[in-house]
Amino acid sequence: MQITIDCHKRAAGSKPNALRRSGQIPAVLYGHKGNESLELTIDAKKAEFLVRDASVNNTLINVNIPELPWTGKALLREIQSHPWKRYLYHLSFFSVSAESVLEITVPLYFVGEAYGVKQESGVMETELTELEVRCLPDRIPQSIEIDVTALKVGDALHVHELPLPEGVTAQGEASRVVVMISATRAGTGDDEAAAAVV
Repeated sequence: MQITIDCHKRAAGSKPNALRRSGQIPAVLYGHKGNESLELTIDAKKAEFLVRDASVNNTLINVNIPELPWTGKALLREIQSHPWKRYLYHLSFFSVSAESVLEITVPLYFVGEAYGVKQESGVMETELTELEVRCLPDRIPQSIEIDVTALKVGDALHVHELPLPEGVTAQGEASRVVVMISATRAGTGDDEAAAAVV
């Protein structure tokens, strides 16, 4: 998913609360020029749409700053908001170049109904719901789909068996279990109780 956001350079001495009252959200961009950071503002409505559509450390965003002028790609690194009112307080971006290899976290989506669940009354147990991967910015997957249809009771799917997109590599132990189909234990306790009564 490609998202574009227009930002503006924050005026020196401006107060965050005053900016929010005027419909602006304070933000900061890191990495656009070495270790230098740049203080910005974003229209509050546009910021709300951004955080609705983008995921932290996952979605590549086109950031435009007309006053500099500067345009580049960045990841949304942090969202600060009110814990229950969901008001946005602050956003942080990190600039990335086309050649930068990124380490990001991608959600896992399980599709289909496992044979072991449907035909053998087993239970599907998910050990991982997201995965850390390395890839170039233009290779960032929004998610990784895992078809569990063929899994039977006793089967397990490991990280090294996942169908990763081209140019994407998994981080961490390749032998980690992602999902498994276990034999159901429902009814075991009842059977034992009935045997004890008899």
